[in-house]
Amino acid sequence: MTVEASYLPERSSPAQKQYVFAYSVRITNEGSETTQLRSRHWIITDGNGLVQEVRGDGVVGAQPVLRGGQFFEYKSFSGIATARGTMQGTYQMVTESGERFDAVVAPFDLALPHSMN
Repeated sequence: MTVEASYLPERSSPAQKQYVFAYSVRITNEGSETTQLRSRHWIITDGNGLVQEVRGDGVVGAQPVLRGGQFFEYKSFSGIATARGTMQGTYQMVTESGERFDAVVAPFDLALPHSMN
């Protein structure tokens, strides 16, 4: 799984403490069994430590089915009240045989360009 995030200045309003970040995700089925993404759980933390949790069915209105080696890409966005924060989470998956598991999305940064040390 790969994730890339970028700042959206045109959708942000720093004076009102609204910073919006786009993120693109590529989910790849690295196994041999067909798997479906059923739901997601995001944990979004701003620079002040305020945590938002987002849960829902699928991603961007889809519950993609991936055969071994296939991938699904999507883009979405999230807003926080600070110029820096993090996102992490899980996708709840189910295999063709009915086995359920979580695909973990490692923490990634939400940050204005050139704001990282």
